[in-house]
Amino acid sequence: MSNAWKQWDFSGAGLQSLNLELVKRLRKPGVAFSLWAGFALGLHAFYLHERPRALGYLAASLLIAIAAILWPWPIAAGLGALDVAVALADLATLERRLTAYNKALRLALSLRKEAAPPPDFRGRYTDQDADIHDYMAVKEQERAGHSTKPIPAGTSPGASKSFQEQEAALRAHIKGRKSVKTPRS
Repeated sequence: MSNAWKQWDFSGAGLQSLNLELVKRLRKPGVAFSLWAGFALGLHAFYLHERPRALGYLAASLLIAIAAILWPWPIAAGLGALDVAVALADLATLERRLTAYNKALRLALSLRKEAAPPPDFRGRYTDQDADIHDYMAVKEQERAGHSTKPIPAGTSPGASKSFQEQEAALRAHIKGRKSVKTPRS
């Protein structure tokens, strides 16, 4: 299926426009893990909008490059090994941080203030309240799936036969069916 629908403008507030914005702004795991390969430049941290972490990676890379030029190689190698160890620890928490970022983004977009109602919107009309109350009064008298005939005097709508009365009625019904002969084919 084509992704052309992602470029349509559904402007306004609503779930559809919120979902379209989420599609554009959510961070993808595949991209984040691919960018981790460039950890020396802090690409994955920039992708997750973690500026201090990204700048830390850049500063560490710059320090390692300066150490390689000015000092003996074991110092630069040690700093490089330390940088790789930090990057591996960062890789272990990358998915958790990615999930937290996406969750915070989803929450921020869902709770943002929406657009104001149209200028001519006046809310609920009060003259319709009387019509609604009349309608509700009629509906309250009705019972779903039942007629609205009055209930005979001396009975209540929830009253039912006792177990013995039901058994006696069932036995009488079965006896009545046995007495009627039906032709067999």
